[in-house]
Amino acid sequence: MARRPMVALVGRPNVGKSTLFNRLVGERMAVIDDIPGTTRDRIQAEAEWLTNVFVVVDTGGIEVYQPKGARDESPLAEGSADFIPQIRAQALLAVEEADVVIMVVDAVTGVTSADEEVAEILRRGSKPVIVAANKADNMDRFNDVVEFYALGLGEVFPISAIHGLGIGDMLDAVVAELRKLPVSMEEEDESDHLRVAIVGRPNVGKSSLLNKLLGEERVIVSPVAGTTRDAIDEQVIWHGKPVTLIDTAGIRKRGKIEAGVEKYSVVRSMKAIERSDVVLLMLDATTGITEQDQHIAGYVMEAGRSIVLIVNKWDAIEKDSYTHTEFMKRIREKFDFLPDPPVIFISALTGQRIHEVLQTAHDVWENRHFRISTGELNRLLREALAQHAPPVRGGKRLKIYFGAQVAVDPPVLLFHVNDVRLVHFTFKRYLENRIREAYPFPGTPLRMSFRPRDGGLGT
Repeated sequence: MARRPMVALVGRPNVGKSTLFNRLVGERMAVIDDIPGTTRDRIQAEAEWLTNVFVVVDTGGIEVYQPKGARDESPLAEGSADFIPQIRAQALLAVEEADVVIMVVDAVTGVTSADEEVAEILRRGSKPVIVAANKADNMDRFNDVVEFYALGLGEVFPISAIHGLGIGDMLDAVVAELRKLPVSMEEEDESDHLRVAIVGRPNVGKSSLLNKLLGEERVIVSPVAGTTRDAIDEQVIWHGKPVTLIDTAGIRKRGKIEAGVEKYSVVRSMKAIERSDVVLLMLDATTGITEQDQHIAGYVMEAGRSIVLIVNKWDAIEKDSYTHTEFMKRIREKFDFLPDPPVIFISALTGQRIHEVLQTAHDVWENRHFRISTGELNRLLREALAQHAPPVRGGKRLKIYFGAQVAVDPPVLLFHVNDVRLVHFTFKRYLENRIREAYPFPGTPLRMSFRPRDGGLGT
């Protein structure tokens, strides 16, 4: 599978890299805030210009030493100062992997000592660099960007990421550099593949699991709750097949979600669930199952996604011969609304049972696409009706004439009946349980629709 060309956005914090990223990819994917240090991990998405498709990578700022009194001196986002070495490492790794680098600078503050140090880092590399002087949204700033030629990185493009000014000229230069790259002989494989979202409360080990699955430090890992703020897509090749892994920000209780950056991060986590096939809900063995774990699982079901429960930090608790059994019992009680999800007890720290995670997710995904033949479904239907008579309402008994599976991903079953008002939720549950006895669809919601035989509105 051919790799898309990669364009990395780098620069010191708070110059507008995330705003430019959102402009290039055409949607608000990166979290934006006026406080420096908001973006911590690399996030990436596809962009297109003049029929050229490439991957844009947003990074945390390359934070360098700021002398006291520097004109760009400003506080980092709360907690981000603790991650300066990791933010820097992530940005440098993005530069190493990129085909073209866009160094974003601030036309308002002009050249700073931090810009000069970032430029020195980029000059030591071999990648083509394009300088984007952001916030040049009036003629004076537009003319003042000539001072950035002193960085010695080549042509400078005055832009305004927030207003879209100058973006076209900058992208023309990017595409000109990309066209110099060797042309791959392989076409991009656009076939569908497994997408797995890793979700859970803050600090349950989501990023640690992702790093173990990737086999490298692709996202920042920290014991401080709330480190990951953006939904991050990474692709791995598993048994010769691509699998997209989506790390997400921790989802706290609604009343505890702070306005601003955290609110947007949680929204992105919810959207990550919606664009995945299988969701890995991580639980913390040291704190047990919480109401928030149940709320997140409920949202996964509402979104129609399949779910696998991952009990992390299993190595950190004292165990006896009953520990596993008791924990499983609590899981079944707390998550009795889930369709028999697979449960894996792991340690993302030590790698214990990590090898089971993708295999289980893939098995669930395959079941999600399984189709019951019409003949088999109606055989199960006849047996279920013979063992449990349909309900009667107002002297009228429910009759189910015919059933068929009309969709997969998730599976949808359609039943033709005499009157949909006679379908009580308890009988619907009974029918689903009987079907799952033969075809479990583990961790996957089973949609059941009932329609009158005469073609009227159903449920």
